[in-house]
Amino acid sequence: MSTALPLESLAHNAPGIQVLNHPLIQHKLTLLREKDRSSSSFRRLLQEISLLMAYEVTREMPTQMVEIETPLERMRSPVIDGKKTVFVVIMRAGAGLLDGMLDVVPGARVGHVGLYRNPETLQAVEYYFKMPAGMPERDAIVLDPMLATGHSAVAAVTRLKATNPRSIRFVCLLAAPEGLRTFRAAHPDVPVYTAAIDRQLNEHGYIVPGLGDAGDRIYGTK
Repeated sequence: MSTALPLESLAHNAPGIQVLNHPLIQHKLTLLREKDRSSSSFRRLLQEISLLMAYEVTREMPTQMVEIETPLERMRSPVIDGKKTVFVVIMRAGAGLLDGMLDVVPGARVGHVGLYRNPETLQAVEYYFKMPAGMPERDAIVLDPMLATGHSAVAAVTRLKATNPRSIRFVCLLAAPEGLRTFRAAHPDVPVYTAAIDRQLNEHGYIVPGLGDAGDRIYGTK
């Protein structure tokens, strides 16, 4: 029987990789992996997981003090500036993580990177790129459910770095050891947040045991 790679094997030995092993995230990820789950159920679970992951990914988000008035007195209290956060969606599957993230940070801006994987070379090919203005003042959180070969993630972050964001973080549901090594070699300064590190890639470049093609399962396509 296939199992995911133990969390400790990479998460605790490689700097910049954080496995979000909260029981609720792990429980919902198990349900998400089931092959007979419907597209509507898959999307709902994906939104719930991304919402839970958002709490961890934004844990170190900067705050500023503002003055408010409670029913009893005035006080100074911290708030975040959500408009300084940009969720960068790697199309198309990355859109499945967006709604949960926006539930937590509704004021965030959204950028898009359109990439597809050449089936012969497994290399990423860009067809679309659009970011909000003022990226040097913003913190970018890149969203893609699967970090498989790592080529799409590397290409997206390389392109994103040209806009000079204040910081970059990469968020995925599943990662393969091969993809993590590729990504960390190219972008050692970008932390990776994932719900699980699976065993390996198969001959077609898919994560195993994995959960299949995330985009197809989100949108009900083949």
